[in-house]
Amino acid sequence: MKGVIRMNIPHVLACRVYQRVFNLAWPFIDLREPTLISGPGSLQKLPEIIVGNGIDRVLLVTDAGLAASGLVAPLVARLENAGIHTAVYDRTVPNPTIDNVEEALALYRSFAAEGLVALGGGSPMDVAKAVGARVANPGKSIRRMRGVLRVGRAIPMLFAIPTTAGTGSETTLAAVIVDAATREKFALNDPVLVPSVAVLDPRLTVSLPKHVTATTGIDALTHAIEAYVGRSNTAKTRRNAREAVRLVFQNLKRAYDDGADLDARGGMQRAAFAAGIAFTRAYVGNVHAIAHTLGGYYKVPHGLANAVVLPHILDFYGARAARPLAELAQAGGIAVDGAGTAENAKRFVAAIRSLNASLEIPERLPGIVREEDLEAMISHAMKEANPLYPVPVIMDRDAFRLIYRKIM
Repeated sequence: MKGVIRMNIPHVLACRVYQRVFNLAWPFIDLREPTLISGPGSLQKLPEIIVGNGIDRVLLVTDAGLAASGLVAPLVARLENAGIHTAVYDRTVPNPTIDNVEEALALYRSFAAEGLVALGGGSPMDVAKAVGARVANPGKSIRRMRGVLRVGRAIPMLFAIPTTAGTGSETTLAAVIVDAATREKFALNDPVLVPSVAVLDPRLTVSLPKHVTATTGIDALTHAIEAYVGRSNTAKTRRNAREAVRLVFQNLKRAYDDGADLDARGGMQRAAFAAGIAFTRAYVGNVHAIAHTLGGYYKVPHGLANAVVLPHILDFYGARAARPLAELAQAGGIAVDGAGTAENAKRFVAAIRSLNASLEIPERLPGIVREEDLEAMISHAMKEANPLYPVPVIMDRDAFRLIYRKIM
C-alpha cells in the first residue's frame, strides 16, 4: 500500500503553506520543559517542592482505578503531613470528557485550591491541564480553547506524576478531551499547559497490567515516530525522537515480561518523556488523527488505537517516509549495515509489527468501527490532521477511508 491516492492539489498546497508559516513562528514561542524529578523514590520529594512554591491547597486529579489500587491514599497522607491540604477528584474516565473537566473544576473552586497534582496516565493529566485552562479563563468554555494557542493565560502550577510510560503528558503542551455529546475527541495545544514539575518514579509503574504496559509503550513509540517523520523537526526533536525509539526497543519487552524490572521501567519513563518533548515541538500526525476518533466514538484506549493504526499508516507513507524510518531503524538497532534506505525502512515497520505481536497487540480492530459512523469519523480525523499536522503525506477522505478499512 503506497501513499499515492488522488489528492486535491490546492488543498495540499494550502496545508503546506499553513504548516510552513507555523513552523517559522514556533522558534518565537516559549516552549519550556517541566522541572524533572526522577528515579526510584522520587515521589517522596514532591511535598517539599510544592511547599517551596508557596502552595498549601491542591486538587489531586486521578481515577477510580488508581484510588482503588492504593496509590492515592499514601500520596494524600504525605501531602497532608507536609501541610498541603488536598482534595481528590477520582472520577476521570479513559478518554476524559468535558463533564470530567467541569466536575473537577467545581471541586477546585469549592476547595479554594491553589495548584494541581495529576496522578495517573494521560487521562488525569489531560483533565488537570483542562481544569487549569478553565481556571485561567473562567469565561471560556473548553470547546472555545480547542486548537492551538487559545488558552493564552498561565494556568495554576501543575505537578504531573505519571503512573504509565507512554503518553508523555507530563511534558507536553496538549490536553485531549472528548465531547460526549458529539463523540468528538479534540486537543487544546498551548505552551501554558506544560506541567511545572514532572515526577518520574518507576516504582509507580511496576503494578501496571501487562496490556497497559504494552499499549502505553507503543504510544510513546508512536509519538517519537510521528514527530520524526514529520516536516517540523529540529535537531533537538530529532535527537529526542531517536533516543525514545532506542529506549523503547531496549526496554518495552523487558518491562512487559517482568513488571518489577525497575531499570526497564525507568527506561520506558525516559522514552515517554523524550518522545513527549519531541512531539510537543514537531507534532504528531495521521496515526493520532485516526486513533482519536476510535477513542472518541468507541472508547478504544489511546495507546491501543495508536499501536494498531501505526504500521498501516507507515505502509501508506511508503517512500515518502523511507529516509527517516531508516534512520529510526538505525537508532533502534534494527538496521542492517549495507542495506539500502528502502530496505531498512521496511525492516523498521516489520520490527514494529513484530514488537506488537510479542506484546499481544492485535493487527486490526474487527467489529469496532460501525459502518454508519465511518464518514463522520473521517471528517473528524481530517479536521484534526489538516492543515495542522506536518505529515509526510497529507491524506484526503479516500486515504483516511482506506486506513479505516484496513483496521476494520
